[in-house]
Amino acid sequence: MIAEFRERLARLIGRRPPDLQVAALCLNEASGDVLLVTSRGTGRWIVPKGWPMPGRSLADAARQEAWEEAGVQGRISETEIGRYHYDKDQDRGFAIPVEVRVFPLYVEALEAQFPEAHERKRRWFTPGDAARMVAETGLKQLLRSLPAQHRRPPE
Repeated sequence: MIAEFRERLARLIGRRPPDLQVAALCLNEASGDVLLVTSRGTGRWIVPKGWPMPGRSLADAARQEAWEEAGVQGRISETEIGRYHYDKDQDRGFAIPVEVRVFPLYVEALEAQFPEAHERKRRWFTPGDAARMVAETGLKQLLRSLPAQHRRPPE
């Protein structure tokens, strides 16, 4: 309902509709902990995310981002567990609205060598601590609601 209101308000004031990104919420099934990585630009704690990829489902694109940004190997659910919005700063000095669809990824292994290993840090947090570490309000809310949601999907 709030998202619908924001969308209508944005259209009224002339703001473009949000672009779409996908994210992997990397979970440790045993502990319920969440893996965060640092952004390349600011060093803020974030979840691995990126743009949809041609020929891949949204969930599979999120899984690929988790590999590239955090070295995660695991099983991802095709069912999103939430969405959040943020404004992505652009090199040209303005920001674009982005809607991020979040998919749970159950971590089976963390590789030492991965494409962005030298550009990012990664660390496990409890969902509550992770919520305090990230900047995006919607992602904070998703992380705070995680303990009740954290269930292994059926095989």
